[in-house]
Amino acid sequence: MEIKFFIGPMSKNIVDSIIEFQTESKNKIGLIPSRRQVDFNGGYANKWTTKGLSNYAKDLLIMRDHSGPGQGQTQDDGYESLKHDCNHFDYIHIDPWKKFPSFSEGSRWTLDMIQFCFSISPNIKFEIGTEEAIRRFEPEELQSLINYLKANLPQEAFSQIKYLVIQSGTSLSSNQNIGNFDLKRLKKMVAVAKQNNLKSKEHNGDYISEGLIKLKMDSGLDSINIAPEFGLIETDTYLNKIKKRRDLFDKFWQISYNSKKWVKWVSKDFDPIHQKESLIRVCGHYVFSDSEFLKDIKSELSGIDQLIKINIKKKLSSLHRMINP
Repeated sequence: MEIKFFIGPMSKNIVDSIIEFQTESKNKIGLIPSRRQVDFNGGYANKWTTKGLSNYAKDLLIMRDHSGPGQGQTQDDGYESLKHDCNHFDYIHIDPWKKFPSFSEGSRWTLDMIQFCFSISPNIKFEIGTEEAIRRFEPEELQSLINYLKANLPQEAFSQIKYLVIQSGTSLSSNQNIGNFDLKRLKKMVAVAKQNNLKSKEHNGDYISEGLIKLKMDSGLDSINIAPEFGLIETDTYLNKIKKRRDLFDKFWQISYNSKKWVKWVSKDFDPIHQKESLIRVCGHYVFSDSEFLKDIKSELSGIDQLIKINIKKKLSSLHRMINP
Protein backbone atom coordinates (compact mmCIF):
# COMPACT_ATOMS: atom_id res chain seq x y z
CA MET A 1 0.00 0.00 0.00
CA GLU A 2 1.33 3.44 -0.99
CA ILE A 3 2.05 5.88 1.82
CA LYS A 4 -0.13 8.96 1.53
CA PHE A 5 0.82 10.71 4.77
CA PHE A 6 4.25 11.37 6.25
CA ILE A 7 4.08 12.64 9.83
CA GLY A 8 6.65 14.51 11.91
CA PRO A 9 7.68 12.57 15.05
CA MET A 10 7.27 15.57 17.33
CA SER A 11 6.96 13.38 20.43
CA LYS A 12 6.89 9.82 21.72
CA ASN A 13 3.09 9.97 21.92
CA ILE A 14 2.85 10.83 18.24
CA VAL A 15 5.16 7.96 17.26
CA ASP A 16 3.30 5.54 19.54
CA SER A 17 -0.02 6.64 18.02
CA ILE A 18 1.27 6.06 14.50
CA ILE A 19 2.63 2.62 15.38
CA GLU A 20 -0.71 1.64 16.94
CA PHE A 21 -2.75 3.14 14.09
CA GLN A 22 -0.69 1.38 11.42
CA THR A 23 -1.06 -1.95 13.24
CA GLU A 24 -4.80 -1.52 13.78
CA SER A 25 -5.76 -0.09 10.38
CA LYS A 26 -3.13 -1.55 8.02
CA ASN A 27 -2.62 1.95 6.57
CA LYS A 28 1.09 2.60 6.16
CA ILE A 29 2.44 5.91 7.46
CA GLY A 30 5.94 7.37 7.15
CA LEU A 31 7.91 9.34 9.72
CA ILE A 32 9.76 12.50 8.67
CA PRO A 33 12.16 13.49 11.48
CA SER A 34 13.88 16.83 11.02
CA ARG A 35 17.41 17.18 12.34
CA ARG A 36 16.22 19.36 15.21
CA GLN A 37 13.74 16.69 16.28
CA VAL A 38 16.01 13.66 15.94
CA ASP A 39 19.71 13.56 15.04
CA PHE A 40 22.83 11.50 15.66
CA ASN A 41 23.43 13.50 18.84
CA GLY A 42 19.81 13.71 19.96
CA GLY A 43 16.97 16.19 19.52
CA TYR A 44 13.90 17.63 21.17
CA ALA A 45 11.63 14.69 20.22
CA ASN A 46 11.95 12.33 23.20
CA LYS A 47 15.70 13.06 23.05
CA TRP A 48 15.92 10.34 20.40
CA THR A 49 19.10 9.79 18.41
CA THR A 50 18.90 8.67 14.78
CA LYS A 51 19.66 5.10 15.83
CA GLY A 52 17.32 5.32 18.80
CA LEU A 53 14.29 6.31 16.72
CA SER A 54 15.12 3.66 14.12
CA ASN A 55 15.25 0.96 16.79
CA TYR A 56 12.05 2.20 18.44
CA ALA A 57 9.96 2.49 15.27
CA LYS A 58 11.19 -0.61 13.45
CA ASP A 59 7.92 -1.16 11.58
CA LEU A 60 7.63 2.38 10.24
CA LEU A 61 9.25 3.77 7.12
CA ILE A 62 11.51 6.66 8.16
CA MET A 63 12.57 9.47 5.85
CA ARG A 64 15.02 12.07 7.10
CA ASP A 65 13.38 15.46 6.48
CA HIS A 66 15.63 18.36 5.44
CA SER A 67 19.05 16.78 5.65
CA GLY A 68 21.89 19.09 4.80
CA PRO A 69 23.78 22.21 5.88
CA GLY A 70 22.21 24.63 8.31
CA GLN A 71 19.35 22.30 9.23
CA GLY A 72 20.61 20.98 12.56
CA GLN A 73 20.90 22.43 16.04
CA THR A 74 24.28 23.94 15.11
CA GLN A 75 25.63 25.35 11.87
CA ASP A 76 27.36 22.44 10.13
CA ASP A 77 27.61 20.96 6.65
CA GLY A 78 25.27 18.10 7.57
CA TYR A 79 27.59 15.29 6.58
CA GLU A 80 28.07 13.74 10.02
CA SER A 81 24.29 13.54 10.31
CA LEU A 82 24.04 12.01 6.84
CA LYS A 83 26.37 9.16 7.81
CA HIS A 84 24.00 8.09 10.56
CA ASP A 85 20.92 8.58 8.37
CA CYS A 86 22.38 6.23 5.76
CA ASN A 87 22.87 3.52 8.37
CA HIS A 88 19.49 3.78 10.10
CA PHE A 89 16.82 5.40 7.91
CA ASP A 90 15.07 4.26 4.71
CA TYR A 91 14.96 7.56 2.81
CA ILE A 92 16.77 10.87 2.98
CA HIS A 93 15.37 14.20 1.85
CA ILE A 94 18.40 15.87 0.27
CA ASP A 95 17.98 19.57 1.03
CA PRO A 96 20.93 21.99 0.77
CA TRP A 97 18.66 24.77 -0.49
CA LYS A 98 18.36 26.74 2.76
CA LYS A 99 22.08 27.52 2.72
CA PHE A 100 22.57 27.34 -1.05
CA PRO A 101 19.46 28.78 -2.76
CA SER A 102 21.15 29.46 -6.10
CA PHE A 103 20.26 26.76 -8.62
CA SER A 104 23.86 25.96 -9.55
CA GLU A 105 25.15 25.66 -5.98
CA GLY A 106 22.08 23.84 -4.67
CA SER A 107 22.18 21.36 -7.54
CA ARG A 108 25.87 20.69 -6.99
CA TRP A 109 25.31 20.11 -3.28
CA THR A 110 22.39 17.81 -4.04
CA LEU A 111 24.64 15.78 -6.33
CA ASP A 112 27.49 15.61 -3.81
CA MET A 113 25.20 14.62 -0.95
CA ILE A 114 23.60 11.82 -2.97
CA GLN A 115 27.03 10.52 -4.04
CA PHE A 116 28.20 10.57 -0.42
CA CYS A 117 25.13 8.71 0.83
CA PHE A 118 25.23 6.17 -1.97
CA SER A 119 28.88 5.40 -1.17
CA ILE A 120 27.85 4.52 2.39
CA SER A 121 24.64 2.64 1.61
CA PRO A 122 23.64 1.68 -1.95
CA ASN A 123 20.18 0.81 -0.61
CA ILE A 124 19.32 4.27 0.70
CA LYS A 125 16.59 6.10 -1.24
CA PHE A 126 16.17 9.82 -1.82
CA GLU A 127 13.76 12.72 -2.04
CA ILE A 128 14.93 15.85 -3.88
CA GLY A 129 13.76 19.46 -4.06
CA THR A 130 12.50 21.59 -1.19
CA GLU A 131 9.47 23.42 0.11
CA GLU A 132 8.36 26.84 -1.04
CA ALA A 133 9.17 28.50 2.29
CA ILE A 134 12.85 27.61 1.81
CA ARG A 135 13.27 28.15 -1.94
CA ARG A 136 10.59 28.59 -4.58
CA PHE A 137 10.98 26.28 -7.58
CA GLU A 138 9.39 26.56 -10.99
CA PRO A 139 8.39 23.32 -12.79
CA GLU A 140 11.11 23.92 -15.38
CA GLU A 141 13.74 24.17 -12.65
CA LEU A 142 12.65 20.87 -11.15
CA GLN A 143 13.10 19.25 -14.55
CA SER A 144 16.52 20.89 -14.90
CA LEU A 145 17.53 19.55 -11.48
CA ILE A 146 16.46 16.05 -12.46
CA ASN A 147 18.33 16.33 -15.78
CA TYR A 148 21.49 17.52 -14.00
CA LEU A 149 21.42 14.64 -11.54
CA LYS A 150 20.69 12.10 -14.27
CA ALA A 151 23.66 13.36 -16.30
CA ASN A 152 26.10 13.31 -13.38
CA LEU A 153 25.12 10.34 -11.22
CA PRO A 154 25.75 6.66 -11.96
CA GLN A 155 22.48 5.10 -13.10
CA GLU A 156 22.28 2.90 -10.00
CA ALA A 157 22.51 5.99 -7.76
CA PHE A 158 20.08 8.07 -9.83
CA SER A 159 17.53 5.26 -9.73
CA GLN A 160 17.46 5.56 -5.92
CA ILE A 161 15.76 8.97 -6.23
CA LYS A 162 12.12 8.15 -5.55
CA TYR A 163 10.36 11.35 -4.39
CA LEU A 164 10.17 14.88 -5.78
CA VAL A 165 9.06 17.77 -3.56
CA ILE A 166 6.42 19.77 -5.39
CA GLN A 167 5.05 23.20 -4.48
CA SER A 168 1.50 24.48 -4.82
CA GLY A 169 1.40 27.27 -2.24
CA THR A 170 2.01 26.25 1.38
CA SER A 171 3.66 28.22 4.17
CA LEU A 172 3.33 27.96 7.95
CA SER A 173 3.10 30.73 10.55
CA SER A 174 1.50 30.84 14.02
CA ASN A 175 -0.46 27.60 13.62
CA GLN A 176 -1.83 28.67 10.25
CA ASN A 177 -1.13 27.76 6.65
CA ILE A 178 -0.75 31.17 5.05
CA GLY A 179 0.10 29.92 1.55
CA ASN A 180 -2.08 30.56 -1.50
CA PHE A 181 -3.06 27.32 -3.22
CA ASP A 182 -2.41 27.23 -6.97
CA LEU A 183 -4.02 24.24 -8.69
CA LYS A 184 -2.34 24.90 -12.05
CA ARG A 185 1.07 25.00 -10.38
CA LEU A 186 0.30 21.75 -8.57
CA LYS A 187 -0.66 19.99 -11.79
CA LYS A 188 2.44 21.23 -13.63
CA MET A 189 4.75 20.01 -10.88
CA VAL A 190 2.96 16.69 -10.51
CA ALA A 191 3.39 16.24 -14.26
CA VAL A 192 7.16 16.71 -13.89
CA ALA A 193 7.24 13.99 -11.24
CA LYS A 194 5.16 11.57 -13.31
CA GLN A 195 7.19 12.17 -16.48
CA ASN A 196 10.29 11.13 -14.53
CA ASN A 197 8.71 8.16 -12.73
CA LEU A 198 8.97 9.92 -9.37
CA LYS A 199 6.40 10.18 -6.61
CA SER A 200 5.23 13.71 -5.89
CA LYS A 201 5.23 14.90 -2.28
CA GLU A 202 4.28 18.26 -0.83
CA HIS A 203 5.59 19.62 2.47
CA ASN A 204 3.72 21.77 5.00
CA GLY A 205 0.36 20.07 4.65
CA ASP A 206 -0.65 21.35 8.09
CA TYR A 207 -3.73 23.41 8.95
CA ILE A 208 -5.49 22.98 5.61
CA SER A 209 -8.89 21.38 5.14
CA GLU A 210 -9.11 17.70 4.42
CA GLY A 211 -11.17 18.68 1.40
CA LEU A 212 -8.18 20.57 0.00
CA ILE A 213 -5.88 17.62 0.68
CA LYS A 214 -8.33 15.40 -1.22
CA LEU A 215 -8.43 17.86 -4.12
CA LYS A 216 -4.63 17.82 -4.28
CA MET A 217 -4.52 14.03 -4.26
CA ASP A 218 -7.34 13.78 -6.81
CA SER A 219 -5.21 16.11 -8.96
CA GLY A 220 -2.28 13.70 -8.88
CA LEU A 221 -0.35 14.47 -5.68
CA ASP A 222 1.00 11.19 -4.29
CA SER A 223 1.70 12.15 -0.67
CA ILE A 224 1.93 14.99 1.80
CA ASN A 225 3.93 15.90 4.93
CA ILE A 226 2.15 16.97 8.13
CA ALA A 227 4.11 17.79 11.28
CA PRO A 228 3.35 20.77 13.56
CA GLU A 229 -0.39 20.09 13.36
CA PHE A 230 0.10 16.82 15.23
CA GLY A 231 2.24 18.57 17.81
CA LEU A 232 -0.62 21.04 18.27
CA ILE A 233 -3.11 18.21 18.83
CA GLU A 234 -0.96 17.04 21.73
CA THR A 235 -0.46 20.57 23.06
CA ASP A 236 -4.21 21.28 22.95
CA THR A 237 -4.89 18.04 24.81
CA TYR A 238 -2.63 19.24 27.61
CA LEU A 239 -4.23 22.70 27.61
CA ASN A 240 -7.71 21.24 27.81
CA LYS A 241 -6.66 19.01 30.69
CA ILE A 242 -5.15 21.86 32.72
CA LYS A 243 -7.71 24.59 31.98
CA LYS A 244 -8.82 24.59 35.62
CA ARG A 245 -5.25 24.56 36.94
CA ARG A 246 -3.86 28.06 36.56
CA ASP A 247 -0.64 27.01 38.26
CA LEU A 248 0.02 24.34 35.62
CA PHE A 249 -0.94 26.69 32.78
CA ASP A 250 1.45 29.36 34.01
CA LYS A 251 4.22 26.77 34.39
CA PHE A 252 3.59 25.46 30.85
CA TRP A 253 3.80 29.03 29.54
CA GLN A 254 7.02 29.75 31.45
CA ILE A 255 8.76 26.61 30.16
CA SER A 256 7.59 27.35 26.60
CA TYR A 257 8.59 31.01 26.85
CA ASN A 258 12.05 30.15 28.18
CA SER A 259 12.63 27.71 25.31
CA LYS A 260 12.55 30.63 22.83
CA LYS A 261 11.25 28.15 20.24
CA TRP A 262 8.23 30.36 19.61
CA VAL A 263 10.26 33.25 18.20
CA LYS A 264 10.64 31.91 14.63
CA TRP A 265 6.94 31.10 14.29
CA VAL A 266 5.31 34.42 15.25
CA SER A 267 4.94 37.88 13.74
CA LYS A 268 6.98 40.86 14.92
CA ASP A 269 4.03 42.36 16.81
CA PHE A 270 3.41 39.17 18.82
CA ASP A 271 3.09 39.84 22.56
CA PRO A 272 4.32 36.77 24.50
CA ILE A 273 3.17 38.14 27.86
CA HIS A 274 -0.43 38.90 26.87
CA GLN A 275 -0.80 36.04 24.38
CA LYS A 276 0.22 33.22 26.66
CA GLU A 277 -2.03 30.51 25.26
CA SER A 278 -1.02 31.39 21.70
CA LEU A 279 2.64 31.09 22.66
CA ILE A 280 2.08 27.66 24.20
CA ARG A 281 0.12 26.48 21.16
CA VAL A 282 2.92 27.60 18.84
CA CYS A 283 5.79 25.88 20.62
CA GLY A 284 4.48 23.58 23.35
CA HIS A 285 5.56 20.47 21.46
CA TYR A 286 9.21 21.50 21.76
CA VAL A 287 9.18 21.03 25.54
CA PHE A 288 7.36 17.70 26.00
CA SER A 289 10.69 16.02 26.88
CA ASP A 290 11.90 18.88 29.07
CA SER A 291 12.70 17.59 32.57
CA GLU A 292 10.85 20.50 34.17
CA PHE A 293 7.74 19.82 32.06
CA LEU A 294 7.80 16.12 32.94
CA LYS A 295 8.29 16.77 36.66
CA ASP A 296 6.00 19.74 37.23
CA ILE A 297 3.21 19.28 34.67
CA LYS A 298 2.93 15.82 33.15
CA SER A 299 3.33 14.06 36.50
CA GLU A 300 0.17 15.87 37.66
CA LEU A 301 -1.98 14.54 34.81
CA SER A 302 -2.89 10.88 35.12
CA GLY A 303 -4.03 9.19 31.90
CA ILE A 304 -2.81 12.04 29.70
CA ASP A 305 -0.82 9.82 27.30
CA GLN A 306 -3.85 7.68 26.50
CA LEU A 307 -5.99 10.76 25.88
CA ILE A 308 -3.36 12.25 23.58
CA LYS A 309 -3.11 9.05 21.57
CA ILE A 310 -6.89 8.89 21.18
CA ASN A 311 -6.92 12.42 19.74
CA ILE A 312 -3.98 11.79 17.41
CA LYS A 313 -5.49 8.57 16.08
CA LYS A 314 -8.79 10.38 15.46
CA LYS A 315 -6.95 12.74 13.11
CA LEU A 316 -5.12 9.87 11.40
CA SER A 317 -8.42 8.03 10.92
CA SER A 318 -10.09 11.13 9.51
CA LEU A 319 -7.29 11.68 6.99
CA HIS A 320 -7.42 8.13 5.73
CA ARG A 321 -11.24 8.02 5.58
CA MET A 322 -11.11 11.13 3.43
CA ILE A 323 -8.94 9.48 0.77
CA ASN A 324 -10.46 5.99 1.20
CA PRO A 325 -14.19 6.67 1.79
